[in-house]
Amino acid sequence: MLVRVIIGSRLISISTQIVEADEIQKEIHAVIIGDEILSGKREDKHLAYLIKTLRGYGLNISKADYIPDDLDTIIKTIESKIGEIVFCFGGIGATPDDHTRKAASLAHKQPLQQHGQAKVLIEKQFGDGAYPKRILMADLPQYARIIPNTINNVPGFFIDDHYFMPGFPEMAWPMIDWVIKNQYEFLINLKNIEDQSIWLDDISESKLIDTMEKIQKKHEYIKIYSLPKLRPKKTLELGIKGNSESVNKAMQDLKKNLKKLKYDWREN
Repeated sequence: MLVRVIIGSRLISISTQIVEADEIQKEIHAVIIGDEILSGKREDKHLAYLIKTLRGYGLNISKADYIPDDLDTIIKTIESKIGEIVFCFGGIGATPDDHTRKAASLAHKQPLQQHGQAKVLIEKQFGDGAYPKRILMADLPQYARIIPNTINNVPGFFIDDHYFMPGFPEMAWPMIDWVIKNQYEFLINLKNIEDQSIWLDDISESKLIDTMEKIQKKHEYIKIYSLPKLRPKKTLELGIKGNSESVNKAMQDLKKNLKKLKYDWREN
């Protein structure tokens, strides 16, 4: 069966035996939640990162919404986007102003209940400190599935094509990449996208910012990224994604720059 998938303004045709519809039309939307962003106390960084990441896969955002920490507003926003692909940031914590888990539950008509895997992850991360409040972050809509959190193990979650992530960029951004790779792999394959990365030990991201900016500016059709990890030891994954030819050239250039700086790395 030939299925036409419309993401943003791009039309992609694929053969599948799984999808029963003849045509699937979905837009990509972003929802950024937070009074502090709307008041100007904190600057949003999610939208720019999401646009840049999706662009690396040949995809575009159709709409972005900035909304307050208000339960009714969040519910209505989520309801209005059922049937679209949504990346939602913020409000999945356990403080009184974190309404997103409940809003997703009501919008998708699934009761909140404790998610077994999320419970295990939170208990493993915080031990006795998970109770009585942090464990509430394991209360998810009934049929939700989790998105791994590589920073502190408190997962995001998703229902159908709605993906709910923390407001903290260092946690949310790796989740974006996970979602694209694991949920929309067929789009990546069609775009001949490649992801190469190397590992550097005992080095902070700040020392690599100039090098990363230099590579990004020189190689237009790639996206360079860094993902820090603290356990079992301090290490940094430094990667490049984009079309195969551009990635190969950019990675060679990156390694030359690291060599000049006398930084050692390990192949992924």
